[in-house]
Amino acid sequence: MFKERVLTALVLAPLMIIGIFFLPLKEFAIFIAAIATIGAWEWANIAGYQRNWSRIAYALVVFVCLYISARILKMYPEYLLGFLAVGTAWWVVAFALVKRYPGGTDLWAARPIRALLGLCVLVPMWVGFMHLKTQPHSSLLIVYVMLIVWGADTGAYFSGKKWGDTKLAPHVSPGKSWAGFWGGLATTLLIALVFGACVHTWVQPMDLHDAWRLLAITVITMVISVLGDLVESMMKRHRGIKDSSSLLPGHGGVLDRIDSMAAAVPVFAFFMLILDWGLVA
Repeated sequence: MFKERVLTALVLAPLMIIGIFFLPLKEFAIFIAAIATIGAWEWANIAGYQRNWSRIAYALVVFVCLYISARILKMYPEYLLGFLAVGTAWWVVAFALVKRYPGGTDLWAARPIRALLGLCVLVPMWVGFMHLKTQPHSSLLIVYVMLIVWGADTGAYFSGKKWGDTKLAPHVSPGKSWAGFWGGLATTLLIALVFGACVHTWVQPMDLHDAWRLLAITVITMVISVLGDLVESMMKRHRGIKDSSSLLPGHGGVLDRIDSMAAAVPVFAFFMLILDWGLVA
């Protein structure tokens, strides 16, 4: 299993690096849309659509929704905030669903409802990536969001392993603990401090107001990234499956790898707009 995980990571890492740093906007949009479409194929299974034709049909529906979103945002760029606001609002609803689980499943147990929730995850993710890609120093911003997710996950793993007696959401993901959450938060705050110092030194001056805005965006994004993982775990537990698919040997499915990013990216982009923070060219 470990060998499979390493080999898969060695293949995926260069692909992500090429996608983030070297693809122009249009090709990057197709790259992220392809990831979202594969994720949609997996989400269809999580939603309860087991036949291959129905999963492919759902993936095509998601792809068409991404295309429609792209056309709308090209003609009406002022709608961007609305797209991201809806995506962020979904995670507020998701928090309530996770908190109530295993209660409240009657609200979303129907397959069409779960399919609709997949759109709430995947379309805002794509929109968020596109917004970040159009920003100055876009690669740096995208990598920073990835570092937030990585920091939350890594800090949670080590602190949870050592002190994780009190469970964060025992009915959803028994492996997650409050110690892990606080460890992930501490790691993410450290990453934010290092990132802010690097930006101040090499990219642009940052005053105290800039630092507080960056810190606020980082903390909110970190919390939502944890929620993204919990939501997928809840959906898989309800469906009775361990992984979203077996596409990535040793890692499960694409959704198992991007669940936290799918939550983090649109929220990060949304609060960049709301708090008027960003990097200048």
